Amino acid sequence: MAKSLSVEVVVVGGGPAGLTAAVALASAGIETALIALRQPADHRTSALLAGSVAALETLGVWEACAGQAAPLRTLRIVDATSRLIRAPEVRFTADEIGLDAFGQNIENRHLVAALDSRATAVGSLIRVESEAVAVESRDSDVVVSTKDGDTVTARLVIGADGRRSLCRAAAGIDSRGRTYPQTALTFNLAHSRPHRDTSTEFHTEQGPFTLVPLPGNRSSLVCVVSPREAEHLQALNETELNAELEQRSHSILGKITTEPGRGVFPLAIETVQSFGRQRIALVGEAAHLVPPIGAQGLNLGLRDAAMIGELAVTARRDGGDIGSDNVLDHYDALRRADVQSRTLAVDLLNRTLLSDFMPTQSARGLGLYLLDRIGPLRRAAMREGVSPRISQPRLMRGEAL
Repeated sequence: MAKSLSVEVVVVGGGPAGLTAAVALASAGIETALIALRQPADHRTSALLAGSVAALETLGVWEACAGQAAPLRTLRIVDATSRLIRAPEVRFTADEIGLDAFGQNIENRHLVAALDSRATAVGSLIRVESEAVAVESRDSDVVVSTKDGDTVTARLVIGADGRRSLCRAAAGIDSRGRTYPQTALTFNLAHSRPHRDTSTEFHTEQGPFTLVPLPGNRSSLVCVVSPREAEHLQALNETELNAELEQRSHSILGKITTEPGRGVFPLAIETVQSFGRQRIALVGEAAHLVPPIGAQGLNLGLRDAAMIGELAVTARRDGGDIGSDNVLDHYDALRRADVQSRTLAVDLLNRTLLSDFMPTQSARGLGLYLLDRIGPLRRAAMREGVSPRISQPRLMRGEAL
């Protein structure tokens, strides 16, 4: 028999951004419903920057998965192109800006499990284990219908339902973006040499080849190549693939063995024209899509979740309407500057790698040279990368909502 439920906020989508939004709101005492099916095990990893780790600590999530994460204490950028103009190697260390680590790298399955566990423990959070099939925005509320025939009504809907977002379509929000002539392959690897908490990003003519530490002698790899090269790599048998990845990594981690759970996806970049409209706020990949370069994607999504949670809690405490145009307009203004600056930086870096235009290569090399040689500039870039000054939510500062 179909059921009807009325709450203050509905979160649609059970990935890390959606779970974080739901836990943050419910922990602040806002009656929240989470509509999502349980997520299948995701062996991909996420490099969580220090602000994201602080938010998860504040929400009581991090302690459940910290043992499955590896610290990122050193970041290396190595120009592995064969071009005439090559950039110098640049090394960033967290202790240079007073941090123990820039962040932590963790498999998504462990992160989601910890968020799921915390979501179950929060009393103000109602789990609706179904799929949203319709979202209807009205003047004073929004109605979400599920595949099981149930309906949930709320003053605010948070769409965390991915790049083909039903919530985004219901709000009539368009997006702008483009695809790249690149494909990303993701692997988890075991290796014979220690990584020493160092993430190494080799820049190649086809895109970055990035090794990020995992606990023990293990690392995650994002290998960005042309679609044709991606097909070639996928066709290799295990022995051939291991040898190929060791060669591309310049054997810095010794003998490599790939683990199960590989991923492949085409690269694209996309940003919505509005982060919220008609009582619907968008977070994560429903709002923006960023190539897996520079550890920006999930960190942006967690900042989305923290910000809309903060604004909703503030509006409720002030006796306001948590789904009002004022709240959503404020959310759009706060998130747009952060997202646009990050996506622009990632886009420029990626395009300079693909370009054979000599002045473009020179500009990239000069930029990395200046970062390497000018300490205050390097430290400013590191601080901005870890803790952006633009619209830093309270949770990312370790403050409860």
